[in-house]
Amino acid sequence: MLREIPNFPDRLYRIWGTVTEVTPGLVQLAGISEFARLGNEIRVQTRQGEVFGEVLSVTGEHVKAMLYGESDAIRIGDRTFLEQEAYVDPGDHWLGKIIDYRGVSPGLESVPPAPNTARRTLRAPPPPNTNRKSLGNRLSTGWMITDTLLPICQGQRLGLFAGSGVGKSTFLGSLAAGVKADRVVIALIGERSREVNEFVQKTLPASILSRTVIVAATANDPPGAKKRAALCAIATAEHFRDEGHQVLFLFDSITRFAEAHREVSLAAGETPALNAFPPSTVRAIAEIAERTGPGPHGCGDITAIFSVLVAGSDMEEPVADMVRGVLDGHIILSREISERGRYPAIDVLRSVSRCLPDAATPEENLTLKDYRRTVALFEEIAPMLRANLYEKGHDAAGDRAIRLYPDLDAFVSEKNPADIPDAFLRLSSLLGESPQPESKSD
Repeated sequence: MLREIPNFPDRLYRIWGTVTEVTPGLVQLAGISEFARLGNEIRVQTRQGEVFGEVLSVTGEHVKAMLYGESDAIRIGDRTFLEQEAYVDPGDHWLGKIIDYRGVSPGLESVPPAPNTARRTLRAPPPPNTNRKSLGNRLSTGWMITDTLLPICQGQRLGLFAGSGVGKSTFLGSLAAGVKADRVVIALIGERSREVNEFVQKTLPASILSRTVIVAATANDPPGAKKRAALCAIATAEHFRDEGHQVLFLFDSITRFAEAHREVSLAAGETPALNAFPPSTVRAIAEIAERTGPGPHGCGDITAIFSVLVAGSDMEEPVADMVRGVLDGHIILSREISERGRYPAIDVLRSVSRCLPDAATPEENLTLKDYRRTVALFEEIAPMLRANLYEKGHDAAGDRAIRLYPDLDAFVSEKNPADIPDAFLRLSSLLGESPQPESKSD
């Protein structure tokens, strides 16, 4: 950080201190307390090169900072320079690139910055709630299920809840290709290093790479690097939104971000709570989520989908519970459905999009209600069918549910090559008749 010397404005100096304590992922510094503030970045000069970090806490005598790199090479007495507030320089020159937590990509140094490059701080407030637009129109997604029963509106924020190995990343990649957006920003936080390239080369369609930025921090990166990568990704999405673009923001996964936040906060001395997640985790997740969504008037929107790793399909585990409360709906992928071979393994009855019923017409809402009622009735009588206790001919609604269920279940796996109205026509044809309004007695 360069500052003018008092009474000598033409002279500049850099603020530096020394390392007084080293712990895994953290360093304690002396000599800069008077100048440091939360969010400033630091550079520790070691014998093996520089290690970057960020100021975590400031006291009268010491500054504690989390590291973006490993602390093995840092020694007591190493000189540390105080830099300005954390920032990145996103722009069109990032499109088609895999960016790390510092906003750097192999070979990017030789690419000239785009004219629309703009310096953005990593920690920015969300748009004022009095100036935010409402949710926009329904977006065509390329899937029948998300064009009808679980619609995604422009500027909506959805959670994708799934255990490991049930097709979460593949489904996210298909949404990246199917959802209409000017720019796509993908945050891969805590993924295995092998999976990053596989996601780009195999899962993500090549047709969208030219309008996509991928920000990655792998599982072996320190927790500070994972947090900074998440903030780098959301700052990039905000940059494109403020340019007027419609942005699709895919975050995989918010659980790994929460775990990184937990590790940093506990190391800084915060009190652990449920599953050792400190109380500040709720706010950290909410700050990420609130920076997405409808933009201010005159700007674009950020339509966001956050994946949540659910251990043992427990929807009440801490991170899942935190995320569900700040989003506009959730899609649940079921391991049981995945094991019987239906993809995507969406549990329709447990999933909900909070843009309904406003996002659909009254006739479409009747169709959606009829679908859910029919599937719910089948699942209710399914144990009787397996036990050979159900007798056909005594319940017309039950007989209809049994007859329609195979096609209704397969409907979830159908791609939609056309538009949203065609998806509703397809659903109505599967139900076999136009649903009638419910009577008061129902």
